[in-house]
Amino acid sequence: MAKQKRSNPTQKPRTKANSRPVTAKDWIEGARLRTLPLAFAPVVLGFASAVTVTPGEFHWVRGLAALAVAVCLQIGVNFANDYSDGVRGTDDVRVGPARLTGGGLVEPKRVRGVAFFFFGLAAVAGLFLVVRTEQWWLLAVGALAIIAAWFYTGGKRPYGYAGLGELFVFIFFGLVAVAGTAYTQLLFVPSNAWVLGVAAGLFACAVLMVNNLRDLDQDRAAGKRTLAVRIGRRAGKIGFGLFALLPFVATVMFLLVYPLTGFALFALLIIGPAVVITSTTDAPRDLILALKLTSIGSLVWAIIMAAGMIIPNITPAVTPF
Repeated sequence: MAKQKRSNPTQKPRTKANSRPVTAKDWIEGARLRTLPLAFAPVVLGFASAVTVTPGEFHWVRGLAALAVAVCLQIGVNFANDYSDGVRGTDDVRVGPARLTGGGLVEPKRVRGVAFFFFGLAAVAGLFLVVRTEQWWLLAVGALAIIAAWFYTGGKRPYGYAGLGELFVFIFFGLVAVAGTAYTQLLFVPSNAWVLGVAAGLFACAVLMVNNLRDLDQDRAAGKRTLAVRIGRRAGKIGFGLFALLPFVATVMFLLVYPLTGFALFALLIIGPAVVITSTTDAPRDLILALKLTSIGSLVWAIIMAAGMIIPNITPAVTPF
């Protein structure tokens, strides 16, 4: 008998008879910590962008609040994806660690609750930034980010199932995260923040692309039309290479003004192998390694770029709030 697809996002998934109790390790795996560098990198870059404009004036607490927004939003969207993909049946057949919902380890409503808990933490941190900066219009930006995070795979017409996931991560984990961090420091966005935002967004797209290349066959069978499914494996690999390597153009641009940022080219020692792996193999285990290398490499690149921008501008003055 043909396997029936589930399209109702509120339908409880078929479970695998919960053969063991859920553990803390399962919840940590559900948070997908390997994606967290994508939350750290844009905040680091946005902070560095601000420092180049007002050397020595560091709003540390605002910076930490921006980091909390990014990290909680990333974890929230990861749990939201676990829930939504699980109840749709997209994760019934997959490679890699079992998902909390799709693997039948946790009741779907609990996973959904954890997702909204982290969205709530992101909202609280964002509200703090709004109050400190008195820029109340930022509430709309925060609300839009949470809505976009949920409807990536949630709701009746998730845009992640229509091949628009890369657009979401490019905007919110690239442009918005970098420019937003810089804005909460300066109350305006310096021009270099947009360049850094594009670079951070491209890295985020690269991570999503290699993840979807790993799951391409399963996603196609489940009706999840990711960009990788839409353009095919070969074009997806080319796209990954472009997403992963184009940020280094920003390094070349910046080193003309900030020579120390040239050391960020050493991140190619991490990103390069990921590109080689992705272009030469379809093995899921290898693509998982490429995903991890790309995620870590993006953070290494961001830290070196930030250091190269900040070090020439360090002065003793510190503004805590």
